Amino acid sequence: MQPSIAIVNDLSGFGRCSLTVSLPIISAMGVSCGVMPTAILSNQTEYPDYSILDFTPYMNDYLSKWKKLNFKFDGIYTGFLGSSTQISIIKNMINDFSFKKIIVDPVMGDHGTIYDSYTDELCKGMLELVCHSTIATPNLTELCILTGRKYRKDISEDEIKDMCMELSEKGAGQIVVTGLEKDDFLGNAIYDNDRFEIIYNKKVLPLRPGTGDVFASIIAGNSILGIDLHESVVQAMDFICTCLERSSELDIPVNDGVCFEEFMYMLHRK
Repeated sequence: MQPSIAIVNDLSGFGRCSLTVSLPIISAMGVSCGVMPTAILSNQTEYPDYSILDFTPYMNDYLSKWKKLNFKFDGIYTGFLGSSTQISIIKNMINDFSFKKIIVDPVMGDHGTIYDSYTDELCKGMLELVCHSTIATPNLTELCILTGRKYRKDISEDEIKDMCMELSEKGAGQIVVTGLEKDDFLGNAIYDNDRFEIIYNKKVLPLRPGTGDVFASIIAGNSILGIDLHESVVQAMDFICTCLERSSELDIPVNDGVCFEEFMYMLHRK
């Protein structure tokens, strides 16, 4: 049967991020997608103005129809979750659907700053969700939040490994720490059963919103397909670098995200 995944994330009508990135990318990888939005936005939030509809009041009824119709998925991939209520809904969803793979991108903050919507209760709930994951993809800021550490730009590789080990001991599976900057390079750390490595690639400027969604989507799709995590991370990094270079060539506005459309062939598997 065709592999399948349920994607839970916000939907931005303009600006390549979240569901507008995940759905085409994972579909191009040959994985069937079911989608549940957590919020619906006119455009992504880096623009100076946007509208937002909180989808929380509709999520339980939405899922009840999925259950009634006996929809099946091999895994789930979660992104932005805006409240502890939504996290509770996802926990119930995990119990109800018996996913084999649980990929959690704990969208909580970046560049040392936690998002305004994140309360202590919400951070605790996200930690619990991460500790149920088979793969988690925090950036360095989110890794610090999840482990109660103070964010610093100069956090050492040993400290990153220690934080990953702490999450692993609490129940998290494989961990990929994204967006590690080192001079002219950008890296991603992999922690897998006490094995730790950081893979670096060239940094392509300007950095753009939505690249984290592209990265996590490729990791999620490959997880469902049973692809080795190291191979998956390398593929995601190469794909993003190619797309960033093309975005600069076309002079795409930064807030419009990364143009990935013409490179979808790089994600196809024979």
